[in-house]
Amino acid sequence: MNVVSTSENGSPPVYREIAEEIRGRIRSGQYADGDRLPGENALMERYGVARATARQALSVLTNEGLAVAVRGSGIYVRLFRPLRRHGTRRLSKETWGSGRAIWRTDSDTRGYEVEGLVVDEVVPAEHVLRALDLPEDGRVIRRSRRYLVDGRPVQSAVSHLPRALWEGDEDSESARRVLAHDSGPGGIYARLAEAGHAPARFTEEIRVRMPTPEEARDLTLFPGTPVLEMARTALTDDHRPVEFNEIVMDGSAYVLQYDFDA
Repeated sequence: MNVVSTSENGSPPVYREIAEEIRGRIRSGQYADGDRLPGENALMERYGVARATARQALSVLTNEGLAVAVRGSGIYVRLFRPLRRHGTRRLSKETWGSGRAIWRTDSDTRGYEVEGLVVDEVVPAEHVLRALDLPEDGRVIRRSRRYLVDGRPVQSAVSHLPRALWEGDEDSESARRVLAHDSGPGGIYARLAEAGHAPARFTEEIRVRMPTPEEARDLTLFPGTPVLEMARTALTDDHRPVEFNEIVMDGSAYVLQYDFDA
């Protein structure tokens, strides 16, 4: 049977009170981003508690994403201002149609970069074929990449575009751009529009889950951090799917905003 240290008079467990005090110091700026927090020995001495209690207090902060444990070094404050992802605004034609990257709506005033971009042609998995309404041997242009903000990985994404959209038009500027690392102003949605397949509507499905080991490593996630898994389909005016995008986001790095008319 596990015994949890508690305060007198039925107040919260001691480890939570310690965590709350340290959390307050982080939020007040006493501990800044990158600062080393007091370790187990320091907390034991300061609060007169057992090692297990000190360890629990620090675990609360790491599980909340306020701190990160660096093996052999200690526990450090890690603060990151979440990105506000405005779903309707970022996908509007006004954004990509004007040559603006949709990512700029998430991080307009913060440094962001695309890393590890790979572009290839493949026969995709069955669920991608279904999403794009392609035959069993249908080929897609696949664009895989990872996004970083302020040097921190926050999202990975894999876009799939039907290769048949450029059949007989492989030498066009839009086809060359989609196959290139730099897809040009406005990104792939602008290139689809140039090829006569402009996205007119989007559907997004989102679920929350724990990451796979590969995803945790790719996004450098803290233990206990969930991911947001998003599947987005872009469709033309006649409901033809022209892109299927599989996105995995660090659940601690985003606030999702959607505006709707009543």
